Amino acid sequence: MRELTFTAAAREGLAEEMARDSSVFVVGEGIGARGGNFNTTTGLFDLYGPERLRDTPISERGFTGLCTGAAMVGARPVVDYMFFDFALDALGELINQTAKIQYMSDGRLKMPIVLRGCIGIGNSAATHHSGIYYPLFVHHPGFRVVVPSTPCDAKGLLKTAIRSDDPVIFMEHRALLNTKGLVPEEEYLVPLGQARIAREGKDVTVVGISVMVNRSLEAAEQLAEEGVSVEVIDPRTLAPLDLATILQSVHKTGRLLIADESYGPCGIGAEIAARVMEEAFDDLDAPVRRLNARHTPIPYSPPLEQAVAPNTKALIQAICALLAE
Repeated sequence: MRELTFTAAAREGLAEEMARDSSVFVVGEGIGARGGNFNTTTGLFDLYGPERLRDTPISERGFTGLCTGAAMVGARPVVDYMFFDFALDALGELINQTAKIQYMSDGRLKMPIVLRGCIGIGNSAATHHSGIYYPLFVHHPGFRVVVPSTPCDAKGLLKTAIRSDDPVIFMEHRALLNTKGLVPEEEYLVPLGQARIAREGKDVTVVGISVMVNRSLEAAEQLAEEGVSVEVIDPRTLAPLDLATILQSVHKTGRLLIADESYGPCGIGAEIAARVMEEAFDDLDAPVRRLNARHTPIPYSPPLEQAVAPNTKALIQAICALLAE
């Protein structure tokens, strides 16, 4: 084990897959000699040059379509959108082509493509650079949706995503990029559809999504001083979703809070809450609760931005309110 940042761990995973498989290449704005806006490809251009790290103009639909076609004929492209907000310009291509081609070809064509980019509220990036779009992609069949919260998972899940024959949406929260954690030196993969119990507890279950895993752990640590035992679950992937691990935890604690920085209406929290109440209603001692960002465009102003995003204090309040029911 050694300590790496989230970005360095993911970059190491990408480098290993590019060395292992010559069909892996990266496309995006600024990912060549500059190494990407978030250092996702730093140093790789010197190894592989413009053939495998292809800088593009601002043309998201164009290079998404190009990479979809490349994946159809056997390449393994990694599309780096920088901010996932920019992928919205390619939604027609993504939903009607990338996600559906395996079904439309009766499985004769595969779609081994990774579509990655930053999400999340913070740094006064305002509404065009702070979006959180995983509910949209979970809603449409065909996509795998990955939301790692640790450096170890960032690397292991990215390697798994690159080897997958399905289109994988890989979303990295900007607030996590410089966080550090232990990463194995030997090669490893993290499977899709397998949640992680980030902290064991017995009084209440908190399912954190992406950066909210870290904030849930902070809240659990503070509440432990008051004798409250919080179990924190990190789904790691939202499609497929490891519902079994969540149900097992709810069976033990009887209470569930879903902490999610994306919007509440029609969100991941609503989906998890509905499925838990369908399959584990008798285990619940209180209604399932959700904690989300306020349903408003993300403001530029730092104080307003902080007021929109759910934080550790809000988590503690939500957990205490749920325990009081």
